[in-house]
Amino acid sequence: MTKPSILILCGGSPRHIYVANKLCQSCEVVAIVQEIGSHWSLEKILKLLHKPNIFFRKVWRWLRDRKRYSGNKEQRFFFGDKPAVFDRPDLIFNVPHINHPDVVALAERTQPDVIVVFGTSLIKNELLSMGKYGIVNLHGGLSPQYRGADCTFWALYNGEPDQVGCTIHFINRGIDTGKLIAHVCPPVNSRDDELTLFWRAVQESAEVYVQVVNRLVAGDKLGQNQSSKGRLYQVKDRGWRHEQELERKMQGGLLSNINLPLRVTWFQAH
Repeated sequence: MTKPSILILCGGSPRHIYVANKLCQSCEVVAIVQEIGSHWSLEKILKLLHKPNIFFRKVWRWLRDRKRYSGNKEQRFFFGDKPAVFDRPDLIFNVPHINHPDVVALAERTQPDVIVVFGTSLIKNELLSMGKYGIVNLHGGLSPQYRGADCTFWALYNGEPDQVGCTIHFINRGIDTGKLIAHVCPPVNSRDDELTLFWRAVQESAEVYVQVVNRLVAGDKLGQNQSSKGRLYQVKDRGWRHEQELERKMQGGLLSNINLPLRVTWFQAH
């Protein structure tokens, strides 16, 4: 049986590499497009200094994340003692942003069955209509109620650990608003925190992502419209006050005596 051909669009964190490697093991990958972003420039810094609230918020997030991700925690979660590297470095194609015209040209040239996305910025160009069976995204929250950024954090903040999970969905022009394919909710136990839950959701979703590609190419009719607009969380919504409140809730036993299994929900087309 011929493997489905896919074009992977992703970021460069250990979680993105882990998912890409899982897909490489089961699919015929035509290329791995890695969005590397643009470097800070003096011009960018000077422009931000004219917006002090935004500047200090960015600095605070950078310092917070350096502390949270210290000690290569994410790499150890996904790769153990091994380095977090792509299994197919020969297929990597780096771009400063995912809407670069070279990405569209690559998709036109390779004609993949499915374009699979995880960890890039918002796609806005012709890619939205490419891929023989479509373009699909792995989002780190349960759409539509948890769209956008930091969805594991907000599910816990809202006292809903059972709503931690990922969504695999077709991409449209909105933010995590495309037709639903699958919800993947990870096991949850009392020893978890925000990061372990998010990473476990991604880890479990990698296996389901492979199934999604195979089912789409096999002709399985997947995808349901989202039932509502839900809620969109933006990076700027999460502040120091919210983090302190979640810390209090976690210390107060938010996850005490909880033991949820893996839960996967599929959305067949009507």
